[in-house]
Amino acid sequence: MFQLPTYDDVQKAAVRIAPYAHRTPVLRSRRVNEQLDADVVFKCENFQRMGAFKFRGAFNALAQFTPEQRRAGVVAFSSGNHAQAVALAARLLDVPATIVMPHDAPAGKVAATKGYGGRVVTYDRYTEDREEISRALAADHGLTLVPPYDHPHVIAGQGTAAGELFEEVGDLDALFVPLGGGGLLSGTALSARALSPGCALYGVEPEAGNDGQQSLRRGTVVRIDTPRTIADGAQTQQLGAYTFDIIRRDVDDIFTVTDDELVESMRIFGSVMKIVVEPTGCLGFAAVRKSAARLQGKRVGVIVSGGNIDFDRFASLLV
Repeated sequence: MFQLPTYDDVQKAAVRIAPYAHRTPVLRSRRVNEQLDADVVFKCENFQRMGAFKFRGAFNALAQFTPEQRRAGVVAFSSGNHAQAVALAARLLDVPATIVMPHDAPAGKVAATKGYGGRVVTYDRYTEDREEISRALAADHGLTLVPPYDHPHVIAGQGTAAGELFEEVGDLDALFVPLGGGGLLSGTALSARALSPGCALYGVEPEAGNDGQQSLRRGTVVRIDTPRTIADGAQTQQLGAYTFDIIRRDVDDIFTVTDDELVESMRIFGSVMKIVVEPTGCLGFAAVRKSAARLQGKRVGVIVSGGNIDFDRFASLLV
């Protein structure tokens, strides 16, 4: 029986990552508030190091490696943001990093991962098993595997983003969080239940990949085929064991949004708030816009998970 991380682990992670991670801004938009008739606050992890919240969990995990683990190196699998996060954390901690990435991962994310010093091994996300490839690399070369979400140290690190949000803005009526494998949502749940117990907590997935929604409603982990969606950071097939147990215990519901709704949210972020947000990072805001009628007069939080998107891809989606 494994032990779930707690808010105490989040607090320890916050101290551990503080000298290295950015304390990202909380932004508001008068126009958005007027349109939704709500007080909406955005925790902007697109301004985090390497452009996404993933740095928090990756650094927290690698910082707890033993000297032997640091010498041997780390292996991780990711479509992009966890890849960059592990590569950057490894560089800061002088740990060799091998990253397993899909061959169709965004070119900018692959280039950044290599730029941080990571050795990239590619695979086909639709026909090959990235976890199997990573486990084989770990066994063959003595590497330590740090998965993108289903790891207590990763979860605790991700929870520091919501911890900062609640410290800055106080209680919220509702908080909307992007959901892929569940690391960010489960970490957020640890902070939310400790710092704002009355806050309704919602995960948001792409409509094409609603395994988390199905899992929450059935009470067991549901596995799906790799979803086809522009939200590449949420193209996961199932929740993890750690993440599902926390989500089942602490999350109120899971919603879905379409790719078209993500594009419209990207457009609002860019035109109204003047920030670049990748499709996965728009999941929470897209759900808020979809739920506007029942959020009127509420204090609403949105975790903006990242902003890593190739400029050409960004422009093509908004045409």
